[in-house]
Amino acid sequence: MVKFEIADKDKIKLLASIADEIWHEYWPFLLSKEQIDYMVEIFQSEAAIKKQIDFEHYNYYFIKNDDETAGYFGISFKEDYLFLSKLYIKKDYRHKGIGKEAFLKIIDIAKEKKYKKIRLTVNKNNKNTINAYLKYGLKIAYEDITDIGHGFVMDDYIMDYAL
Repeated sequence: MVKFEIADKDKIKLLASIADEIWHEYWPFLLSKEQIDYMVEIFQSEAAIKKQIDFEHYNYYFIKNDDETAGYFGISFKEDYLFLSKLYIKKDYRHKGIGKEAFLKIIDIAKEKKYKKIRLTVNKNNKNTINAYLKYGLKIAYEDITDIGHGFVMDDYIMDYAL
């Protein structure tokens, strides 16, 4: 059974460890180790997660499957939409409907907060994830290239889900 547990501030170290594990397992098909290391440091390190929670209106959730941590997601409360910043599932739990369960939870949170839209970014070359989001009912709104420093860019689609 899939459950969700808020990642309180006392669990930031655990969350950062899980993020590091998943990112280094998942992204080598598309990104260099140097870019993965850099992105984990600026987006998913303990310091980055703490800053996001304290100053950027983020909430993080552990995704639990039968009391085992299967992944996590991070959302941010923007003025006009709920931003789905991160949704990652550990390798052994992928393709079992857990990501879809997490997205349904995110929809529930957005509805509770009276949002009319969920927005996310996804790497243009991450075809499996794009196809999953399209199946969930998201639409590609536009494309965006963001310079994240150190010679790295994120080349993304911005996708929206209308509530």
